[in-house]
Amino acid sequence: MSKVDSAQSTGEKRVLVIFPGALGDLICAGPAIQQIARRHRDAKIELMAKAELARFAPGRMRIARGHSIDRREVGMLFDDRDAAPSEARDFFGAFERIFSFFASGDPRYRRALEQCAPGRATFLPFRPEGEGHIAAGYLRALGIEDDTPEFRLMSAAADLERSRQALDAVGIGPDANFIAIFPGSGSPLKNWPVANYRELVALLLPAIQVAIVLGPAEETGDFAFRGVPILRNLELAVVAGVARLAAAFVGNDSGVSHLAAATRTPGVVIFGPTSPHRWRPLGEVAAVARSDLTAITAAEVHASLRALLKLHGEKRANQTAAR
Repeated sequence: MSKVDSAQSTGEKRVLVIFPGALGDLICAGPAIQQIARRHRDAKIELMAKAELARFAPGRMRIARGHSIDRREVGMLFDDRDAAPSEARDFFGAFERIFSFFASGDPRYRRALEQCAPGRATFLPFRPEGEGHIAAGYLRALGIEDDTPEFRLMSAAADLERSRQALDAVGIGPDANFIAIFPGSGSPLKNWPVANYRELVALLLPAIQVAIVLGPAEETGDFAFRGVPILRNLELAVVAGVARLAAAFVGNDSGVSHLAAATRTPGVVIFGPTSPHRWRPLGEVAAVARSDLTAITAAEVHASLRALLKLHGEKRANQTAAR
């Protein structure tokens, strides 16, 4: 019996969130998803998203189950037929409420989803327009005003253990003090030059260890770093664990920077064509921004990182003293 069938047979209340975005988008929508979970405390919150995110979110984002947004029932909602197919009605009709950030402007989709879940579907904007941070925009769509939204990922012990194993495999031991560096992103236009990252690494060593984290997007291009540990193509849960174990992180305006910040590790995030006012990762983050990324020097990022680490250390000392 599948998880879906099991849920239906036990009669548990289920709420579905349909979200089409990438990793950074989902993290920015995290505060809104948390609010949905709070409003439906007696229900299981399920996420329909890109397959990798649907696998990652359960147990880490107030999500109980994940579903791929590419499953066939979703495609059925775009048919031109008068009535939604029975398979779609069976799947979507099992949910007590549906919050869709997906295709909300498509009348075919809206009509079909409303047929599947009469009176139970709420349509919300993806990347809502307006002033302020995008996370605040998602909350406003739910009727909540909060200009300083917060979000924190939940970490499983198994995630951290796998992260420690990945670090140990490249020579970073369990008690190491290290900086995690994420030099890539989904868009080359957002990438601070790799040569600048190399200069930053030279400034950091040997005072503190460095771990370079590369994803599939960095398989091409000149992402070579000599003499420093490199972790490649880790699962999102392991990337999050590596970030949480780090003293701090440095990255571009990217999904993994949003992910790292959500672990509550302090970080410096480098912005070029996008606005930190709107897209800054939620957490203890210092943004270094310039329309011309090449104008940002390694010394500038290094100084920002040192200041952030000092502030973070003082904050932790004050918290300890107050206990």
